[in-house]
Formats: sequence, structure tokens, C-alpha cells
Amino acid sequence: MGVSEVENGINFAIFSQHATAVTLCLSLPKREKLDWQDGGMIELPLDPRVNKTGDIWHICIEDLPRSEVLYGYRVDGPRDWHQGHRFDSSIVLIDPYAKLVEGRRHFGDASAKLSKFLGTYEFESLPFDWGDNYKLPNIPEKDLVIYEMNVRAFTVDESSGLDPEIRGSYLAENNFSVFGITLKIPHLLELGINAVELLPVFEFDEMEFQRRRNPRDHMVNTWGYSTINFFSPMSRYAGGGGGPLKASWEFKEMVKALHGAGIEVILDVVYNHTNEADDANPYTTSFRGIDNKVYYMVDGNGQLLNYAGCGTPSALVNCFLFTSLKNFFTSCNVGTYNSLLAIPSTTQRNTLNCNHPVVMELILDSLRHWVVEYHVDGFRFDLASVLCRGTDGSPLNAPPLIRAIAKDAILSRCKIIAEPWDCRGLYLVGKFPNWDRWAEWNGKYRDDLRKFIKGDPGMKGILATRISGSSDLYRVNKRKPYHSINFIIAHDGFTLYDMVSYNYKHNEANGEGGNDGCNDNFSWNCGFEGETDDASIKALRSRQMKNFHLALMVSQGTPMMLMGDEYGHTRYGNNNSYGHDTAINNFQWGQLETKKNSHYRLHDNNGADIYLAFNAHDFFVKVSLPPPPPKRQWFRVVDTNLESPDDIVPEGAAGTGSTYNLSPYSSILLEAK
Repeated sequence: MGVSEVENGINFAIFSQHATAVTLCLSLPKREKLDWQDGGMIELPLDPRVNKTGDIWHICIEDLPRSEVLYGYRVDGPRDWHQGHRFDSSIVLIDPYAKLVEGRRHFGDASAKLSKFLGTYEFESLPFDWGDNYKLPNIPEKDLVIYEMNVRAFTVDESSGLDPEIRGSYLAENNFSVFGITLKIPHLLELGINAVELLPVFEFDEMEFQRRRNPRDHMVNTWGYSTINFFSPMSRYAGGGGGPLKASWEFKEMVKALHGAGIEVILDVVYNHTNEADDANPYTTSFRGIDNKVYYMVDGNGQLLNYAGCGTPSALVNCFLFTSLKNFFTSCNVGTYNSLLAIPSTTQRNTLNCNHPVVMELILDSLRHWVVEYHVDGFRFDLASVLCRGTDGSPLNAPPLIRAIAKDAILSRCKIIAEPWDCRGLYLVGKFPNWDRWAEWNGKYRDDLRKFIKGDPGMKGILATRISGSSDLYRVNKRKPYHSINFIIAHDGFTLYDMVSYNYKHNEANGEGGNDGCNDNFSWNCGFEGETDDASIKALRSRQMKNFHLALMVSQGTPMMLMGDEYGHTRYGNNNSYGHDTAINNFQWGQLETKKNSHYRLHDNNGADIYLAFNAHDFFVKVSLPPPPPKRQWFRVVDTNLESPDDIVPEGAAGTGSTYNLSPYSSILLEAK
């Protein structure tokens, strides 16, 4: 599938079961601009008697250049929308198996917001040199500490100190020096993390909101959950507008550098929907025009189904509405759940038909490509419950795709992590089909920790369960505590600072009247909504942030923290900031420097006996300490009520007696020494 170099030329192959005509479109080098936008393409109709085998349309062309060729397809077929078809031969489509995608060169370039995208290929370059001493980190799952981050947002701010041409890139070369993410590896190492989980890096269209007039047409998609192609790295993350080939090379250099520092690379992947929008405002770039009925879930009337909750404004409201009903849905059996599928979705989007054999193989081929070609170490699957649905949308007890990923030989070394819910109520935390391989984002851990730390009643027993590994969820078969990805904060929702500074979301800047984003944040503003000069409130917020982070880092399971939480990044209460290419999403390196001395910082892996206590009351609690092991005594390592640097003493402070007077909204960590 896709483009391959064979003995007698360049071969092109594309799947379409329902197409009646396929035309290969080529734009040849050299060019000063993308001449295919001006109609300068060579078009080669494929003869189904010669150029079709089964449902694969193919053609081998001699004497084509081995690089810099742009290509796409015109595909025609039945025009009956009620049968699920969306063919339109006027559109040149991207090959789903294109390994590189060419289009707009500079991120957020409004002058090119209507630019088209096409596939390209490269067979002239030498194989990437991974180096003689290169090796994969191969970190055991039980030892992972994950840092969720956005490639662009990490270094795009002026405070990063990088040249404007290379800010926000994977990596860039300038006078034999390397920049981009790799320049900031020392910061990652200082944090103590050993895995980065990158927000989507598959090719996506950041200008999708600006193609037409709408309430979101002022925004730029900075998170990237709107995939154009599953094989090609985001080309506008290349330094200096270098394009798709440079992006591919830089991505490999980034992975190589991170691996050299002992840091694994996990990709946040979006296989539940694409960028192609809905029937009301279609944006046909690939799958929809190649074979909509195969690639997407459609109902009996040929209408697109929506389980990803992504689409028109207010779609995310529905997502969180269904998520809030998770306990009801979790208690349903499959039969009951199927009867609820008749509930109409208020948005029509495009949900990928993941368990169709052709789509399943596409996804597997994509995953293998990123492991073999780019050496990535794992994947976090966005809204992974969508991948557990059959072609009609009904939940499957043993989804073929989920099983195939778990059993695949090439993917066997990879970490595979599910976001175990979707936006039509299929909430599978602790119940995700796993074959003892799949880890899960533990949404119950997030919610329970938030409720306890802010002082909700009746949470002590639940807190103990969550900190000790969520055995109610993961003590099944061969599952382990590390299959629980513990997190309190992630890219969507409040930042850690906003979690203790806002009771309510403040999403007015998103253009949806504040209707988007989650309403159930389980946050507490510590007495004042938003920014304040009140010293007591600021001190309480600082304590609460340390309480959250201490709980996360001592919990059994795999901890994950969000980029920017190490210095208290704020989005000023916006809990759905996907569309802002501004400081509210971008790492503020200046703030990191000014707040560095007040950060929580404790590196230890000695496995000593510890005593941990949290006081979520608004009054002091005197706790009786258990006797330490023989010939040892308790040393105070952490007391979040104390001012820095006394709040954390890595070597431990002696003098702890048989009781400890625990301050309101504080926590302690003692070590037996």
C-alpha cells in the first residue's frame, strides 16, 4: 500500500472497495511553488481491467523522480449519500498510506490557511544514522514516570531563548548546534521523568477552524487532535519551514537524543476520528472521498455516526455529559447498552470504523511504521473505547483491533495506553479489554484524588485504595499497579495551578459562550476565584499543589504529570484551551526560572520504609505515628505546610516524636532511617 520503489519504477497502490474510477495525479519537481494548486498536475486514469486487483487500485510508473514528487488521487463512485457514499471526483485526495505529506510550510500561517495537502515520497536519501552506540531505553513499565507535553508549545515561546525560526520544532540545526526539544533535555532530566508523552504529532491542519465563518474562526488548533494522515510526522514542526522530509529527519534526531538521555517517547495517537468534519461542513481530504462507507461508521441511512464527540461547537458538552453518566453506563450489561445506542447524537462527525478489517490493518501498519521507522516506544490511544466498537457502533467484548495491537510482534516492546472512555458513555476504566498488556489512564484516580485533597467528605478509604494501586480496578488476571496511569492533571482540563485557583471554567475566549469544556472539575479556588494578592490564599494554593504532587508521586502505579505544572502554569481558568497558540498553552521558561526555588523536588528510589499522612480538614490533626522498624527512627522528609526549602528535606530532618501535629490542608512524608 502507498508508494514503494520497485525494480522497474515507482509503484502506487490504494484501496477502495466501492470506487468506480481512480485517477493518479502527479506534480513533478522542480518547482518554486506548489504548482498543483494552479492546476499543473499530470493525471493518469487507472484502467480497472489492468490496474486493479481485488479492491486495490495500483499502477507502476517508470522513470519518475525518486523524490520531490507530489501525488494524490481523484476517486469516483456511487453518489448515493443514503448508502453512505461521499465520492467527489473534483477533489484530489491524500493517499492514506502516504509516508510524508506536503502542504503549508509554516505553522499558523493565515495567508496559507486554505492551502491543500498532498502526499510525497523520498527514495534518494541515505538511511537515517542512528549511531553505533545507539540503543533503546527499554524502561520497565513499573519504573515509568511520564511527562505529557506538546512539541510546539514546549519551546515556541520567546522565553525559550531559541531563534524565532526554530522555536516550536522537533529539532533544528544551526551552525552545527542542535536546538528544539533536545536543547531542553537537561530540564527533563532534572525533573526526574523518563518518558515524554507527546500530544499528536501526526500531520494535522492547525487552521481548520478558519476555513469558514464560525464561532471558532479566531482559533488555531494547537493540540492536534484532528489527524490528516496516520503515517506522516507533522511537517510544520520542522525548523524554519523545512517541510515534510526535514520534519521526518528532525523527528528521528529528537527521538535519538531523548533515547540517548534515557527518555522514552510515547505518542498520543488519534485513531477514533479524523479532520474530515461532518456532512454539514465537510472537509474532504482523504478517507471520506476514497471510501467513506468503509473508513467511517455510518448508520442504516448512510449518516455518519459520532462517538468521538469532536465536531461542531458544543460537541464537547455532550462528551462530558455522557462521561458524567459513566457510573450508570458502567453498571449496564451489553444488552442494556445496545438499547441506549438509539439516543441521537446532537452532532454528526466522523468516527473511524476501526474494527473493519481494512481500517484495522491501516491502523496496525501505521503503528508498526512509527516503531520501525521512528523508533518510538509506545502509544497513548485517544478515546480508546471507540476502538472497542463494532462497525455498527455497538461495544465488543473482545475487539479485534485491541487484541491485534496487544499480540502484534513488532509492537510487543511498546507501551500501549488506553484513554478508556469515549463520548457516548462507553466508560471502561478498570475494564478495558487488555490481554494483560494494555495500561489505562485512570480517570477514577484523577477524580478521587481531586475530591479528597479539596476536602470532600467520605474519601479517606478511597484515597487509600487509589494511592496503593487501585486494586479494585487492576488486581485482575496478570494486571499490575503499573497498568494504572495515575494522573491528576492532563492537557485537557485545568492545569495544576488552576485546579487550586478556580471553582469554575472560564472558556469565554473559545467562542462558544462558555458552553465547551468540562463542568465537573472537582476543583477548589481556596477562597477566591482567580488571581489574588491575598498572601494566605496564595500560601494555601501552594500547599495544595504540593499535596497533589506528593500524592501522585508516592502512589503505586505509573505517574504522569503535565508540562508546565512544575512551575504552576496557568491558563486563567480555561479548561479547554485547544485553540490558542498563545502563552496560555506555551511553556513559560521565564516563570520556570523565577519559581524554581519554590518547586517541590525530591529524587529518591531507595525503597525505604515511609509514613505518609494527608490532612484535608481545615483544622490541625494530631496523628499517632506507628513505631519505626527496629534501630530506626522517623525523619521528616516532607511537610507541605513549611516554607521552602524546609518543606522538603531529602536527607530528612531528625526529631520526630511519637505524634505529629498535621497542619490544615497539608501532608507529610516521613522516612525510617
